[in-house]
Amino acid sequence: RDLHKEYRRQRQMCIRDRITTIEGLSENADHPVQKAWMDHDVPQCGYCQSGQIMSAAALLESNPTPSDEEVESAMSGNICRCGTYVRIKNAIKTASSL
Repeated sequence: RDLHKEYRRQRQMCIRDRITTIEGLSENADHPVQKAWMDHDVPQCGYCQSGQIMSAAALLESNPTPSDEEVESAMSGNICRCGTYVRIKNAIKTASSL
């Protein structure tokens, strides 16, 4: 396996694609998902929040009005050790209406 070739391929993918971090989502924490997160008091320990928020933002970018099943499917790769899944789903539904 040619690791250099694989590195170049992945690098090219990153150059073509737009990468947004949690810091780049909004300058003033006024992205609809961030606002809904605060409105629903989602965070507890904060460990998973950046991944949860970015997954929610990506979901709403591709599907502005997801069903409950679509929310659960899109968020299934994120684990919340505090178990705030109901608040997360409610915040996503709220953000979809903002």
